Amino acid sequence: MTLTRSQVLELLDRHGLAPSRAMGQNFVVDPNTIAAMVRAAELCPEDSVVEIGPGLGSLTRALAAEVNQVLAVEADRHMLAPLAEVADAPNVEIVHADATTPEWRSKLGAADQRWALVANLPYNIAVPLLLDLLDNESRIKTFTFMVQREVAERLVAPVGTKAYGIPTLKVAYWCEARIVRSVPATVFYPRPRVSSAVVRLVRLPAPAVEADPDRLFFLIRTAFAQRRKMLRRSLAAHVTSDQFAQAAIPPTSRPEQLTLADWAELAAIASS
Repeated sequence: MTLTRSQVLELLDRHGLAPSRAMGQNFVVDPNTIAAMVRAAELCPEDSVVEIGPGLGSLTRALAAEVNQVLAVEADRHMLAPLAEVADAPNVEIVHADATTPEWRSKLGAADQRWALVANLPYNIAVPLLLDLLDNESRIKTFTFMVQREVAERLVAPVGTKAYGIPTLKVAYWCEARIVRSVPATVFYPRPRVSSAVVRLVRLPAPAVEADPDRLFFLIRTAFAQRRKMLRRSLAAHVTSDQFAQAAIPPTSRPEQLTLADWAELAAIASS
């Protein structure tokens, strides 16, 4: 059962706590939103789920009712006691750890273990954490998470748009991605100043393009660091005019105009 706003207030008061803005703590107090996130994750009873930033445990408890095991990774030591109280189930393991550090990942087990991530991600770490997990944690096969709407749009942005950038391309390299639903600020306590969205990522069996990832994302990062410049200027030290022509990419293009396939072609030619 999802904690209501009054239950959240009572729980926080009983433990002498208040939501931490610095840690991006906004607790979901709407059962429909929790239920929708669990449905969107498309879980099976035998699944293993990792939750980042469980907070007071409403989502943790809902997940524990659906799957074999839940690993709840919480950075705030003050949240551990109320979290353990709310998510008191034999298939829940609570780990006190900063999710942006690698130590907690030993809990994910063998290299062939499969996990799903389901979380209301703390806004202040969402993008760097997600991109790191995509690159370095292949045991996580699906990602269903809530982030602020602007971030969600960056992850699935169409080519040529202002929101299209490095996160878009990194997600496209590893996953199929879609926004599942919008989430209003009213479902949180405290209420954030922005709306949110639930995003669903499914890891591809292999990267979407054949390319040296180091070379590929070096060019992407270099170009997007100067995204207002034409590629012939931002990549002048790395791609020649002949190589642009060979890749059939106009050197007057700007980075957001290239698809992932375009970037892969350019990286292959520029490194040959």
